Amino acid sequence: MFISRKKVNPELKAVLHLGGPMVLTQLFIMLTGTVDAAMAGHYSSVDLAGVSLGGMVLWPVFTLLTGMTMALTPICAQLRGAGRLKDTGHQIRQAMWLCFGTSILLILVLLNAAPVYNWAGIDEQAGNIAAGYLSAVAWGVPAVIFYVALRHSSEGLGHTVPPMIIAGAMLPLNAFLNYALIYGEFGFPELGGIGCGYATAIIFWVELVLMLAVTRAPFFKSTTFFKHFEWPSLKTIGSITKLGGPIGLSIFLEMAVFSVIGLLIAKIGVVEVAANSVAGNINWATYVIPMALGSAASIRVGFHVGAENYAAARATAAVVYKFSLYYALGMSAVLLAFRYALVAIFTTDPQVVEIAVTLLIFIAVYQIVDNTNAVTIGALRGYKDTKFPMYFGLIGYWIIAVPIGYALAEGIIFDGLAPGVYGYWTGLAIGLAIVAMCTAWRLLHIANHPEKIRKLASA
Repeated sequence: MFISRKKVNPELKAVLHLGGPMVLTQLFIMLTGTVDAAMAGHYSSVDLAGVSLGGMVLWPVFTLLTGMTMALTPICAQLRGAGRLKDTGHQIRQAMWLCFGTSILLILVLLNAAPVYNWAGIDEQAGNIAAGYLSAVAWGVPAVIFYVALRHSSEGLGHTVPPMIIAGAMLPLNAFLNYALIYGEFGFPELGGIGCGYATAIIFWVELVLMLAVTRAPFFKSTTFFKHFEWPSLKTIGSITKLGGPIGLSIFLEMAVFSVIGLLIAKIGVVEVAANSVAGNINWATYVIPMALGSAASIRVGFHVGAENYAAARATAAVVYKFSLYYALGMSAVLLAFRYALVAIFTTDPQVVEIAVTLLIFIAVYQIVDNTNAVTIGALRGYKDTKFPMYFGLIGYWIIAVPIGYALAEGIIFDGLAPGVYGYWTGLAIGLAIVAMCTAWRLLHIANHPEKIRKLASA
């Protein structure tokens, strides 16, 4: 995976050209969530906890289902690299049928999530806010499912700027809607944290309308997406699901472990879950750049694989991995130096602050494994290698991280070493480190075996 400086620069420039807008897209999405948390948190700690608990159900299931159509990114990239741009239209049309099914599933989950909070023994008031938040978000589910599929198609086609513009335009609108619906301004009802859910649903519909406008652009028309109507093709939908299912499961396994640990932390108390929410939002902020660069690497690697330029694909993977290492070291220093200022963005509650600033130390420590894992998994998607990252996540997060975290938190092992919330985050750090080492090995293995690359590409 090590390449000369002469070869690095062109590939780094290409990835940054694709990844720059994707970084901003993810940053805008993250900031939208941050605005939700901050505005709910300043309304009350209970509403912050409720919105956070709602997200613990929403986002893992959301990524599981939208992960299936995330397969459109490497599919479109490889077809574009192979000079078969017109074939992408069929793939996108069939993915739209898949979106119908996933929309229904997500709505059903959101409308029936209340028993989860009752089962987990969550504070009743926070649980009611979480359930109301999810019921509100459900109104926007069909829109966001189709929007995400079209966004991944646009990115796979090499056009990453339109989604960035759409995401950026949502920031001020989301802030306005939150202010109106949380605090009851401008004649709207005062809904507290539940207002975040309705604001999010509205944003989802606006995003879809804008993305549909993007599909009228020449680059999208060249895919023949609008050429004719197609009934569902079980063969094509099956191939998309075969590739995208492991992508969705990989992301789900990672996000769900944070959600489950969040629910376990919620049993400790509202203060702890609020601190965990603050730390989680800041952790997500640090993750935005490597995650987006991983997606850009997926596009670039996929393009080179489609063109059968395996050396260039390997060069892309190597340079993005190295870039993520430098970024991780810098971000660790920032988190340690400014942890109090960062926490203050979300809350002024002294009890919440005390716990959250300590959790930021954990986040600073595991930046290297967290960030390198993001770009490694992205590069593997470019090769259409999605099953092994899913297996690694299952073992690292669920067989290692959760049991170790629980044992530390409850004092079953090393009593008093990392009690409560700190034990759970220690388990997460250990599990993530193991996953990162495994995915790095897998990328090194695949990138140096052309025969395996060809086999994955033809699947």
